[in-house]
Amino acid sequence: MAPAFDPLLILALLAMGAFGGFVAGLLGVGGGMILVPFITMIFTARGFPEELVVHMAIATSLGTIFFTSLSSVRAHHKHGAVLWHVVRLFTPGILLGAWIGPWIGKQMNTPVLAFFFGCFVAYSAIQMLIGKKPAAARELPGKPGMFAAGSVIGILAGLVGAGGAFVSVPFMTRCNIRIHNAVATSAAIGFPVALMGTLSNVYFGWGEPGLPPWSLGFIYLPALAIIVLASVSMAPLGARTAHKLPVRQLQRIFSVILCALAAYMFWKAFN
Repeated sequence: MAPAFDPLLILALLAMGAFGGFVAGLLGVGGGMILVPFITMIFTARGFPEELVVHMAIATSLGTIFFTSLSSVRAHHKHGAVLWHVVRLFTPGILLGAWIGPWIGKQMNTPVLAFFFGCFVAYSAIQMLIGKKPAAARELPGKPGMFAAGSVIGILAGLVGAGGAFVSVPFMTRCNIRIHNAVATSAAIGFPVALMGTLSNVYFGWGEPGLPPWSLGFIYLPALAIIVLASVSMAPLGARTAHKLPVRQLQRIFSVILCALAAYMFWKAFN
């Protein structure tokens, strides 16, 4: 296994983190869809145990969201777009679900987890390609319904190493919340998702045989630090660029990239 701070590894992670942060700022998508397949490639190339590479990629991706969500939430809050009462309703279920998600992932072997993630990315790519917004059809449910919704969002987000926007934004828009408020509120609930999911990955990965040095549970700390540095630096540039470029056309291009990443995860699942 190559040294943890090999220059080629640092360059690869910096490039990946910069690309992920830029695209997240440009298109408002979560970094997990981009980061997990690329981290999986890098960990595989570096000779990490085959049975752990996808688990570690998902955990490391979720760890980066813990840090990057803070800057995103601050920006949305300054514009008054975050619906904090909705965040409070979601949070109890999200904390429970985000703890359970990594535990479920631990029960899956690498091929099954890679296949599940590939399905998630493929679905997200199709939704982005179509660009169809869900029609408002109901109001937000009461506390029990919000707890259940938060639990589902937390489980799925913790399982795939994402912030949960792929579920929470469509759910909120269907409940008559305007799209910009839904996106901002989803960014805010990404923090408890990442916090509890990160702690869960540390706990359930602790002492796992075969983990490389510098691992904290399933999280690979050198990759986490470098990706956070690059993605936090590039996300504001992506957000500024979004006002200058045809974002809808970029979404279509990005959906093709996502399809390629989904194909890689499917290949990983069957090989």
